[in-house]
Amino acid sequence: MLDWKVVTKSVASLAAIIFMLCVVFGLVAPTRFHAGWLLEAFLPNLKWLSLGTFMLGVAETAVYGAVVGRLYSAIHNYFARRADSNVRRVTSARPA
Repeated sequence: MLDWKVVTKSVASLAAIIFMLCVVFGLVAPTRFHAGWLLEAFLPNLKWLSLGTFMLGVAETAVYGAVVGRLYSAIHNYFARRADSNVRRVTSARPA
């Protein structure tokens, strides 16, 4: 069983870090090599690039990551419980 709080925080942090790395790459690489337009398409109200929109982008990606982490842990735990009950049912049905 996954602890949903840990998974949610982990995925939210990972999403925010990846966003920051994308922005750093966009600032370092020539314009033809980065896709700032893609970040603007996926993140509402993000315009390339000011400090305010950078902070907004970090917050938005962290929230999206938290939602994904929560959903993933809930789905994983559902199937883990189901698999565990199937294993118990099969082992208890075996003759001794």
